[in-house]
Amino acid sequence: MNERVGQDPAAEDPFRAGFDEALIGLAVLSADGAGIVAANRALHDLVGWPPGTLPGRAAAELLGEGPGGLPDGLQVWRRADGTPLDVRVRRAGRTLVVEAVDVDAAAHSEANREALAAAGLGEWRWDRATGLLTLSRRAARILGRPPGRSVSWAELKAGLSQAELPRLSALIAEADGTDGPYQFDTATTVAGRTVILRVRGQAVPGPDGTLTGMVGVLQDITTRVEARDEILSRDQRLRVATTVAKLGIFEWHMLEDQAIWENENMYEIFGHAPEDGTIGKTEFLNDILHPDDRPAVRRAISKALREDGDLHISGRIRRKSDGVWRTIDMAGRFERDAPGRLPRRLIGVVADVTDRRVAEERQSLLIRELHHRVKNTLATVQAIVGSTARTASSIESFYEAFVGRIKSLAHTHSVLTEDTWQTASLANLLRNELKPYAEVGPDGAAEGRISLDGPAIDLPSEIAVPIGMAIHELTTNAAKYGALSNRTGRVVVEWSLEPGGPAGILRFSWRETGGPPVAPPSRQGFGSRLLQRVLITQVQAEVTTDYAPGGFSLTMRAPIPPRNDSLNPLV
Repeated sequence: MNERVGQDPAAEDPFRAGFDEALIGLAVLSADGAGIVAANRALHDLVGWPPGTLPGRAAAELLGEGPGGLPDGLQVWRRADGTPLDVRVRRAGRTLVVEAVDVDAAAHSEANREALAAAGLGEWRWDRATGLLTLSRRAARILGRPPGRSVSWAELKAGLSQAELPRLSALIAEADGTDGPYQFDTATTVAGRTVILRVRGQAVPGPDGTLTGMVGVLQDITTRVEARDEILSRDQRLRVATTVAKLGIFEWHMLEDQAIWENENMYEIFGHAPEDGTIGKTEFLNDILHPDDRPAVRRAISKALREDGDLHISGRIRRKSDGVWRTIDMAGRFERDAPGRLPRRLIGVVADVTDRRVAEERQSLLIRELHHRVKNTLATVQAIVGSTARTASSIESFYEAFVGRIKSLAHTHSVLTEDTWQTASLANLLRNELKPYAEVGPDGAAEGRISLDGPAIDLPSEIAVPIGMAIHELTTNAAKYGALSNRTGRVVVEWSLEPGGPAGILRFSWRETGGPPVAPPSRQGFGSRLLQRVLITQVQAEVTTDYAPGGFSLTMRAPIPPRNDSLNPLV
């Protein structure tokens, strides 16, 4: 057949044109369902592939992280850029009809279908003229009666509680007067056992407005009531347990994005008063959760939804009552009405773990501090051994000097360990070293030989050890060669705190008078090296020494490091 000039190809193959130009995604699979034979432009646009690139590809390339295959219903596909795409697939043989799905709209649709397919209801109709009730098969089965036969109200009343009849009659009479629906729960006897019924009904008026009958449904809720009573009992036990454990219990309803807080702990954790109400997912993610934690929390929620697994998230929230950031752990599980359906709610618990996290961080910091201190202590002991050996003239002098320095080091560490803040009092370090040479009182006065004058200053651990060793060396040198080597010498120690740095500048002065004449040392011993090098290197101190004939003096200015709050267990 000859093709006429200008003829539209669509006229020759209208079915192909309709396939290509359809506004909904269409695809044709291979005979084994594993490959894509044809796909229209709408499907290419939907999944983000260039036109004409889907035919010949494996169908698995469109699947997301959900179960394999391309059945009917909701599916999670993968776009060309790797992002997930929610779609609804309708399949007829090898042909697929694919459309994008709004997750919230799909959830509402599922809920509506679930409501329409509610089970366990039996219909009934009462005719006023005859006084008989017509029961559906399900209603007759619920009441323990044979199907297909009408019963009178008098027959039904025989199985009801006589104490309940006045209340039920009043409810029905009220509904008759208002033409509105009514509902009541009542117990009846069916085949020798007690059954709890839920009855719903509504009056049916005639053309003239007079009552002609009633229609309604009834349901056996015995199991539900028993389960409810058991749940109430369990709920009471659970509330006691969660109150003791300080856990908050919540439900998040996805369709309405509303939360129900089941206990007072939820309000306490989030800093809400009861009149403030609860918060939904949108407010939680956008306003309450710390911005840095939001991406990880969103990923965790998406993963739990896709994999139908437990939800575990951790993050910082701003407490409403005082604006303080608190760290929480949250665990929960999405509930689905049936496998493959979108979840309707999330049930979970929340715990404020701020104090626990702070304690863990403090413990980790203390361990690192301990490792650092042990390392420094071993290095200091090694230096003491080497330098003492080089300057000792005999085994006895080595032993005496070494033991004295180790005892001083041990005492400084003991003071640090006993103090909550891991600090050492400068006055206590001085008293400990000078006490063997003079009775030093709390106010610093001692027989006129030793004078201590300065404010209370606590030295952080990083400078307490080197300053404590420096005080030991100053005391030892004064006892061997200086003012404490005779009965007339005097040592005056003064200190003050000057402005500067993060925690101030320590100004420390040691002056000796009345001892033997002083001359500069001919060689530099361990004590001199410690005073000059250790203080400068470890304490970043400015040290000035003066070997005046009338007595040795030392002046030191050292910045005091700030306190580390993480090392204080009382915080």
